[in-house]
Amino acid sequence: MNVACKSFLVLTFSALLWSNCSAQKVNNKNEMYMLAGTYTAKGSKGIYVYKVNTETGKSHYVSEIAVEDPSYLVFSKNGKYVYTVTEKEDQQNSKVNAFSFDKKTGKLSFINSKPAGGGAPCHINVSPDGKRIITANYMGGSITEYAVNNDGSLGDTTQNIEFSGNGADKERQTQPHLHFVTFTPDAKYLFADDLGTDKIYKYQLDTKGNRLLSEGTPSAVKVKEGSGPRHLTFHPNGKYAYLITEISGDVIAFNYKDGNLSEFQTVKADTLNARGSADIHISPNGRFLYASNRLKGDGIAIFSINPQNGNLTKAGYQPTGIHPRNFVITPNGKLLLVANRDSDQIQVFKIDSKTGLLKNTNQNIKLSMPVCLKFAK
Repeated sequence: MNVACKSFLVLTFSALLWSNCSAQKVNNKNEMYMLAGTYTAKGSKGIYVYKVNTETGKSHYVSEIAVEDPSYLVFSKNGKYVYTVTEKEDQQNSKVNAFSFDKKTGKLSFINSKPAGGGAPCHINVSPDGKRIITANYMGGSITEYAVNNDGSLGDTTQNIEFSGNGADKERQTQPHLHFVTFTPDAKYLFADDLGTDKIYKYQLDTKGNRLLSEGTPSAVKVKEGSGPRHLTFHPNGKYAYLITEISGDVIAFNYKDGNLSEFQTVKADTLNARGSADIHISPNGRFLYASNRLKGDGIAIFSINPQNGNLTKAGYQPTGIHPRNFVITPNGKLLLVANRDSDQIQVFKIDSKTGLLKNTNQNIKLSMPVCLKFAK
């Protein structure tokens, strides 16, 4: 073999090697850690960590950690810690848990736990300054505030707010059922959704005092009797908020300004009256809204959002596995992943950037009773 030929082969091999390495780097950039919280009644250990390619939807298992019924979880502001509930109906066995998260290995390490301030804590969030944790306690009819220490561990309970009252539905609204807590885009208020009394409670944030929350004015927004407020999400522009109601299956749209919500539209997400609507999210570009429905016709209702006024228009409906409780959209807006509790799978859908409609990639993740999905920061 002459020198010219050898040189050509070496250059060709080097080019291929460089090309493969470059492709690998691109793929690594597209991969993100995703955490899945589960119910542990059927053999699940607790929290599972996966690597997901946010372009293709392919995934692989990374790690897991044992914790009982982590039905909802949230990352700290810096992404170094993860906080979960342990959802038990009785207050005695309900907990809030703190873990550290290694961004290099994708492994979780237990830090500490604290007793929940009420039965069945079903949602958890981090304050805008990262120094407090708030839980919504479904059976306890309360919200609980915890301090966060510098090492990410949970400190003392700094506030426990109990609610009273009931709603029009004599089976499901006999008492307050706090289901969700979220902070406003301006980082000045907290809203707490009460499925049991058809109210969204408002609290002002005080980052200087020992307690984060003080009652807002007005103290609550009342929605339609018997609707059952569940989850609330804000549009990326901060001007609109959208509520999914579990019992009536509506999406209620609000204008948001200076801590105040003013309703301007109601559309139906659950057209079968299954009384099991669950979660709600907006695509990162603000063009589409998605709402999950359970018990009948399990699936995701899809709406387009008018950028001028926030109005919703029904765009379609995507059937899913059984009992789609929680779902998540990748930060690049290309995929939507659904936790189907009763079919023991996480489904991966591609989002059509023009229509918002979903296409099943058939790249399911098999997992016992998944109920909460979060991408690492």
